[in-house]
Amino acid sequence: MSACSRQSTSSNPEAGYISGNGSTQYVTVAKRGAVVAIKGTTLEGEPFSISSLENRVVVVNMWASWCAPCRSEATALSNVYSQFANKEVSFIGINTRDSNAAALAFTKRFATGYPSLQDADGVLTLAFGNLGPSATPSTIILDRKHRVAARILGPVTEAELRSIIRAVLLDGV
Repeated sequence: MSACSRQSTSSNPEAGYISGNGSTQYVTVAKRGAVVAIKGTTLEGEPFSISSLENRVVVVNMWASWCAPCRSEATALSNVYSQFANKEVSFIGINTRDSNAAALAFTKRFATGYPSLQDADGVLTLAFGNLGPSATPSTIILDRKHRVAARILGPVTEAELRSIIRAVLLDGV
């Protein structure tokens, strides 16, 4: 991973930005950790809890409106979401270091079709523990028990995401 050399200021959300290196990490069923409990509010102000997605594989994408790689992967995420929406797979976005207005504008421009949660303070990101999203964008795939099964640091491709989702679905967990 590499960090940009920008000065940190509170008015610049890209300050200290860390770009993903494109690495993918798959976690075998035996080595998956604790259940990830995510609870928050969608960008539209609706309450959300991952427990409502019982027995579903969950794809969690961390993004920000100011993140160029996030914009570049939005279509891939939307396409894979459409392909798997009715196949025991749910998607959720986590917007980070953004105003709600900027995040809503992003979701209007890049309509992914799935809800996003606001995580301006980074608390939701902590729920993933050591396999959490350490770059923007990052995508975490949770198994049916909502344990981290895979992590992609950096923008995803459709082929890569489809492949990982299929592998996690085949785990049977």
